Amino acid sequence: MTTRRQALLRMGPCVLWLTGTTAAWGQTVLAVRVWPAPDYTRVTLESDTPLAARHFVTAEGSPRLVIDLDGLELSPELRELVGKVRPDDPYIAGVRVGQNQPRTVRLVLDLKQPIAPQQFRLGPVAPYQHRLVFDLYPTVERDPLLALIREKAGESATAAPGGSPDALGEFIGRIERRPGKPQADSPSGPGLRPGAVPAPGEEPAAPGSALDRLVIVALDPGHGGEDPGAIGPGGTKEKDVVLQIALELRDRLQAVRGLRVMLTRDGDYFVPLHERVRKARRVQADLFVSIHADAFFRPEARGGSVFALSTGAATSTAARWMADKENAADLVGGVNVAVRDAQVLRTLLDMSTTAQIKDSLVLGSEVLVRMGRVGRLHKPRVEQAGFAVLKAPDIPSILVETAFISNPEEEGLLNDAAWRSRLVQALAEGIRRYFDKNPPAVRSRRA
Repeated sequence: MTTRRQALLRMGPCVLWLTGTTAAWGQTVLAVRVWPAPDYTRVTLESDTPLAARHFVTAEGSPRLVIDLDGLELSPELRELVGKVRPDDPYIAGVRVGQNQPRTVRLVLDLKQPIAPQQFRLGPVAPYQHRLVFDLYPTVERDPLLALIREKAGESATAAPGGSPDALGEFIGRIERRPGKPQADSPSGPGLRPGAVPAPGEEPAAPGSALDRLVIVALDPGHGGEDPGAIGPGGTKEKDVVLQIALELRDRLQAVRGLRVMLTRDGDYFVPLHERVRKARRVQADLFVSIHADAFFRPEARGGSVFALSTGAATSTAARWMADKENAADLVGGVNVAVRDAQVLRTLLDMSTTAQIKDSLVLGSEVLVRMGRVGRLHKPRVEQAGFAVLKAPDIPSILVETAFISNPEEEGLLNDAAWRSRLVQALAEGIRRYFDKNPPAVRSRRA
C-alpha cells in the first residue's frame, strides 16, 4: 500500500502538468482577417482564449515579419490567412504558415517595404471574442498633404494657360503665411468661393472662379474594418453605405476647381478616432465632415441629424447617447492604447475652442437645411455633444447622421442610388454655402 501511495504521489505532478498543458494547447483560432490600407495593414487573429505570440522582423535580405504563436497546432483557420492577402496590399506580398515546432505555429509575412509592427491584444467586445492584432506601419509615414498637392499639380499640368495657379506655389504660400499677417495678394469678400457645386450633368465651375489656394475638405466615413457600425434589419452595414456616400461626395466636391478632398479612409479598414482628427490636421483641412448612418433599438426612429461639438452638457439626452455610441467605436474597431501619448489625449480632451464650435454650428446649419429638402429630419436644429471625432481645435467639424439604418424604410433609402445622389448634392451644396459666407482665405491660417 505504501509503495502504491508513493507511486501515485510521484505521478501527481505529471497528471497536473498534463492537465495544464492540455488546457494551454486547447486554444482555438476562430477567424483570421487582413485589412489593407494606405497607412497600415492590420492582421487580426480571433480566438476563444487569449493567444500568446512573439514576433521579429528580419534584418537581412527581403524584409519579413515572423510571428510565432504558442500553444497551437496548425488548423484550417490559420491556413486561410494565406488566401486573405490581396495583390494590392501596400505592405504584405504573401504569407506562409507552418508548424515550426510542436505546439508552435509560425507565420511568415513577406513584406513589400520595411515596416514597424505593433502587436497588441483586445478583449471580447460586441461580436468578437479575444483578438490578437498586428498593425504593420511603414517605417516612414506617408504625407497625405503632399499626396493632395501632387494630385493638384497633375491637374495644373494638364490645364490650359491661364487656369488655376501652380500647386507647388500654392503650397509654399500656405507655409509662408502667418496668422494675423496681412496678405496683399489675398482677395477677400463673398466673391472668394469655390463656385457652385455642379449638379449632375452640369459643368464644373470655370477656372476664373477658383480659389487662390488649395481648399481642403476632410471627409470621414465612420467605422470600417473590424468595426461594422450599425447593421440594418436587411443586413446593410453602416461602414459600407457611409463609405459609398463619402466617395460620391468626394467626386462631387472635387469637380470644383481648386478644391480637394481628403478621405480618412477610402476602403474597408478601421481608423481610430484620434487618428481621424490627426489626418485632418495634417492636411490643414478647412472643414471636417464625419458621415454616419444612425441606429436605435426601436425601428420607428427615423430622420437625418447634424451634430457639432459641445464642451459641456449635450443639448439632449439623445445627443449624449449618440456621442457615447460613436465614441465607443475604438473599442470595437480596436485601438492600441499603448501608443496613445499625452499629446493625443490632450487633442481629444482639452483642445476644443469656442471659435471652432461657432463655425461648426454655422456649417451644420447650412448642411441641415439642405438635408431637410431631401428627406425627413430627426431634429430641426444642429445638436451638440462630446463627439471625440469632432475635437480638432482649429477645423470647423460636424457629424452627419444621414438616416436611421435601423429603420427598414430608411435602410432602403440608403441603398437607393438616386436618393443617395440627392443627399450627396445636399451635403455638397451646404458645404458650398458655408464657403460662400466664410471664405477660407480671409481666415487666419494656423501655423
